[in-house]
Amino acid sequence: MAGSENGPYGVGGLPPAFLTAGSSSFLDFLSAQAPDLLPSERAAGLPSAHGGFEAPHGTTIIAAVYEDGVLVAGDRRVTMGNVIAHREYEKVFPADEHSAVAMAGTAGLGVEMIRLFQLELEHYEKVEGTQLSLDGKANRLTTMIRGNLGMAMQGLAVVPLFAGYDVGEGKGRIFTYDVTGGRTEERDFAGTGSGSVYARGALKKLYRPGMAERDVVTAAVQALYDAADDDSATGGPDLTRRLFPLVALVTDSGYRRLPDDEVATIARTVLEGRADSPDGPTAPLV
Repeated sequence: MAGSENGPYGVGGLPPAFLTAGSSSFLDFLSAQAPDLLPSERAAGLPSAHGGFEAPHGTTIIAAVYEDGVLVAGDRRVTMGNVIAHREYEKVFPADEHSAVAMAGTAGLGVEMIRLFQLELEHYEKVEGTQLSLDGKANRLTTMIRGNLGMAMQGLAVVPLFAGYDVGEGKGRIFTYDVTGGRTEERDFAGTGSGSVYARGALKKLYRPGMAERDVVTAAVQALYDAADDDSATGGPDLTRRLFPLVALVTDSGYRRLPDDEVATIARTVLEGRADSPDGPTAPLV
């Protein structure tokens, strides 16, 4: 009744749309109920960027398939033009139990997109009672990136990297994207962000199919070191501040972030090796 403590919608104060069966897509639900909360809807009201406008920008992220699943890693630096905006930023996140997502590009929008993606996968699982396939998850992320195209045209691009353990196929898989939502499945390793060209170059020499966990983590740290060595927007291991790359592993057992102490131990070994060989290890001749 009017003035009830339960509000105009009855028990719980929720509109009917929240209590009836609908789409398994959280994005579809949000588009119908609160479209103003979607980043894509805010693009139309943005003024054109002028002059020296700079938003915090995150790089570099990489992924590699190994014997137990897939690794996703990223440096911790965020830049704003030629200034270091953050030194401890996190760019790698769990998407759900068996997948990980990392972002390069406009930092604030990237984190917002990842949170929406996490909600999208969680909503689907609750409505349907099962997880999306890995291909289905990759397709949902494609839709989200394409929806951000208006922001990208304003210079606020986000380019995620998605990887996960395919339970059906029993292996790790990696997907990369462009700003239009174009998706590519990578075979062994991948990277994106301004330092990724140097990181991929290092992995071309260091990567071997079927690598053990410690070996692939070491290769990833070496690759991010090489990226930081040639790209000022990428941060390398920082012993003074105890800042090291963020490394996540996704296997049949699920998502696991490697403890900082383990990454620090490997990073120190890499730095000690670089003291004698500044350009890093060389690949054996075959």
